[in-house]
Parts: sequence; structure tokens; C-alpha cells
Amino acid sequence: MRRYQDAATSKSNEDLDFWTHRTDILPPDKAEEFSRYPMVTAKLLQSRKDRPKKVKMLLRDFIEDSLYNPSYGYFSNRAVIFNPGDPFDFNSIRDELEFQKVLGKRYTQFEDELDAKEYDEARQLWHTPTELFRPYYGEAIARYLVTNYKLTHHPFHDLIIYELGAGNGTLMLNVLDYIRDVHPDVYERTQYKIIEISSALATLQSSQLTSSAAARGHEKHLEIINQSIFNWNIYVGAPCYFVALEVFDNFAHDAIRYDPFTEEPLQGMVLVDSDGDFFEFYTKHMDPVVDRFLRLRHSACRRPFQHPLSGSRMMRKFKAGLPLAPNLTVPEYVPTRLMQFFDVLSNYFPQHQLIACDFHDLPDRIPGYQSPVVSTRYQRRPVTVTTPLVQQGFFDIFFPSDFNVVEDMYSAITGKLTRVMSQKEFLERWAYTEDTRTLSGENPMLEWYKNASTMLGVT
Repeated sequence: MRRYQDAATSKSNEDLDFWTHRTDILPPDKAEEFSRYPMVTAKLLQSRKDRPKKVKMLLRDFIEDSLYNPSYGYFSNRAVIFNPGDPFDFNSIRDELEFQKVLGKRYTQFEDELDAKEYDEARQLWHTPTELFRPYYGEAIARYLVTNYKLTHHPFHDLIIYELGAGNGTLMLNVLDYIRDVHPDVYERTQYKIIEISSALATLQSSQLTSSAAARGHEKHLEIINQSIFNWNIYVGAPCYFVALEVFDNFAHDAIRYDPFTEEPLQGMVLVDSDGDFFEFYTKHMDPVVDRFLRLRHSACRRPFQHPLSGSRMMRKFKAGLPLAPNLTVPEYVPTRLMQFFDVLSNYFPQHQLIACDFHDLPDRIPGYQSPVVSTRYQRRPVTVTTPLVQQGFFDIFFPSDFNVVEDMYSAITGKLTRVMSQKEFLERWAYTEDTRTLSGENPMLEWYKNASTMLGVT
């Protein structure tokens, strides 16, 4: 991880429009470099092979470049999704504690096998509910899809499923296997389309088709589209289902801090100097995307939400007036990329129905409102840091979602209604929960991921 420093406050009042210190620790002033360095975006950096220097960018572009740059991004080069091998036989496992032990052994075996091929002390390895509870988790999604399809679109339309960010391709296999085995008439009319930004993962998903005899019949039902959803330009007029599992959390966010006295918002930016060190600063000049987000949130959200200006204005001003107090509030991280994802759904998939699941809370977050977890793995141990300004490609940066805000903004943009429930509630309705029940009666599929919520489109 590179040395991280905060932006300094310039000595003149004019410079305050550009530079506002983040804490009471003032590093050397960087205003001259800020005025001289070019402004770049994540899109402009896509063709770069090396991490940029002597540039400035919005925080959301820094995060997107860190995660998705084709040459050095986290998901492009470093991310490995755990594959446990054969499904767990939960009915023969004593209890949840024994399941954790069995899972730990498989984790070690999986990584030992990877190290035997190529040792990597900084391998980024994580698991998803789709992998841990396969095929049962995927079958729950499939039951929901088929039931809703038969109620609303069958027999007039095909069952068209888009999955965004499909990981190892396990959900795709589980869904198609279930539909083929249980609803063969629907299977003949099923089209499964994966939209995958990572070329490495798209290749892995393609290889899944030949991984077993059971999978080989799916080729004619599957299409893998290796591109970013934000580059999508094809109009899809047919009814379809859009599946986004643990996708919202890795959409880039903007950072906003507020003047505690005037309540004026300032937008976070990142300066990368000639040494590749990072400096965070805030400007009063809001870009159109953030400006639109704030206006849309103000007009669309029916329910209260937490942000730096919540609470007593008098108390906030009192604290801000204390000696050595920061001259800005703590940062608020806003999901501007998620807003743009909803724009894509509205503009290009007008008859979609959304199935999304993501985290509404996360432990070990950095300071701020709706702030991310920034973490990596080193020698098989997790390392969590306290800033998003880390060396690009070596850290996962993932955010919780305030589903009250997400739901209202989605409805405002798409005109569609939704329903939010806990992941446990969704699985209790659509999974065969006896398949993941241990001998003690504990059910890891229901008890794990309690910090996840599911948002479903309502027709």
C-alpha cells in the first residue's frame, strides 16, 4: 500500500474553493500540482498498462479504475472466487460449528492446490453464498424466476435472464440445471445472458460449460457478453429478468463532505503525484452526476436516511466551532454509479424485472456515512485499512447499500415498484431449506449473511 496523505488547505481564501483539509493534520500544500495536472476518468485510463501518475480524478473514477482497469484492476487480475468442490452434505453435518471446520479445511485445500501451481502470497480469495450453498441457493433464484415468468409472461414470451457479474458461473449452471430438470418446457424457451466486465472471469464462465456432462447441454441457451454494463447500447424491448447478486457493493461511489455552517456540499477528488502517492481534496465545484444524485435523492426519497447533516444543526455548529475541529463534516459516500446503472436499465431494458441482493451493513468500514470496507489478503490473512486511497488493484473496495434510498431512487428512475426483504426471508420463501439444515437443526444458509437484503421488482 502506498503512503497516504490528506490534502492541505491553501493560505488564501481563493484556494479554499479547491483545497480543504480533511483532518487537522496538514501535509505540504499541493495546490500548484492540482492546477497543473490533467483531469482524467476511469474510462480514459482503460487503455493504460501502468498505474497513472501526475493526474487528478474524481474519487468514483479512482475507485472504478482500481477495481476494473483491464490491466491492473482488482477484478481483472487478482480476484479468485472460492470453489468448494462437491456440494456440502448439510444433513450429515452435526452443527454450524462443524460446518465452519469443514469449510475451513476445503478453503485450505483449495488454496494449497492453487499454490502448488503458482504461489501467490497476496492472492485475493473470497466466497459467496452461491458457492457455499450450491445448488440450493441458485435453485431458490430459479424457482422465483420460473414462478414469476409463468405468472406474467408465459407462453407469450421467452424466459430471458440477464446476470450481471457472474463470478465463477455457478449461479448460471444451478439455474439452468434446475429449469432443465424441473421445467423442461420452460427450459426450451430460456435464454441466459451474462454481462461480465472481467475478461478473466468471462473465460472462466465459458469453461464451466464443459466442466461436466450435465453442463454441456446449456450452450445454446447461454451467451456471455464481455463488456461493462455502462457501455451497453442495445435496446432490449422484450420482458426480461435482471439478476444482480453482490453487484451494488462494488459500484464506485463519490465522496461528499459538507461545510458544517453553510451546509454546502463539496465533492471528493484524488491527486496522484509524480511519486504515485495519493492526496484527497474536496472542491465546491460539483460535477453533474453528483449534482443530479443529490437533487434526485432529495426529491425521490420518502423515508429518512442518515447523512452528515442529520441531527441537531445547533450541536453540529457547536462541535465545528471547537478548537482544532475539522472544517468539514465526515465524508458521505453516495452511490452515483448505481444511479447510472438504473439509468441503463430504464433506457435499454424497459421491461426488465430486477432481482438484486446485497449488503445493507458491513463490519470494519472506514469512517464516514455509507463508507466502504477496504481490504486485501496477505499470506492468507485479511488486512483491513482505513482509506480508499490504496494501490490500485490490490484492494477490494466494497460498500453497504441503504435500501431505503436505493429503492426510492430506482422507482424514481425506472417508474417500477419494488419490494425489499432480508435474504433470509427470501430464502425461506423460495429455497428448500431442509436441504441446508444440519443435524442440530441449525441452518447456515439462513443464518449466514444476515447483513444482506434482497430487492425484487414488482409487476
